[in-house]
Amino acid sequence: MNIQDLPTTIPVFPLSNFIMFPGTNIPLNIFEPRYLQMINDSMKKHRMIGMIQPKKSGTLKKPDLYEIGCIGKITSFNETEDGRILIILNGICRFKVKSELNTEKLYRECSVQYNNFRNDISKKSNEVSFSDLDLIMENMKKFFKKQGYIVNLKDLEKKDLSQTLNDLSMASPFSLEEKQILLESLDVNIRKEKMEQILNNYIKDEFENTTIQ
Repeated sequence: MNIQDLPTTIPVFPLSNFIMFPGTNIPLNIFEPRYLQMINDSMKKHRMIGMIQPKKSGTLKKPDLYEIGCIGKITSFNETEDGRILIILNGICRFKVKSELNTEKLYRECSVQYNNFRNDISKKSNEVSFSDLDLIMENMKKFFKKQGYIVNLKDLEKKDLSQTLNDLSMASPFSLEEKQILLESLDVNIRKEKMEQILNNYIKDEFENTTIQ
């Protein structure tokens, strides 16, 4: 797929504390009327929707949106007997919101551009080595344990390195703002550095709290 093939007007699904990266597959359980309408409309067109995080500003019904999200293509679609829709979304490319459209639809639509994220499509990125991820994996285990999560990170090591980093970014119980920083990192090396900084802050806090006690 070329960047020119991507739609410049897309429906967006604001989901807090949730990010999606190109090349990742995510299952979604759709049950709200506005998003049922969004999925059905998308299936009649390009089968694509944008995942984006809402900010803590704006109104409850219409929060402000971050500028950067990721568009995905619906690769699996199933309707349930109780009226829900189960989909699998395949991340394709990150986008930047240019403006939000005023429509009569229940869901929100935005005009977007992809120019800053051409490498998401071309797959060109400076790879990191697994040895570079050793510290991240070790600190991630400590962080997950502290948060009460039991995760088998060995499964991630079977994937390519950028995929491993993206999966960690998505699965980690970081804050909304921290996840957004990882999503907006232009390439995998910057994302690795940002993740190290975030994890170091958590581990430093844990050490200082332990020391104070």
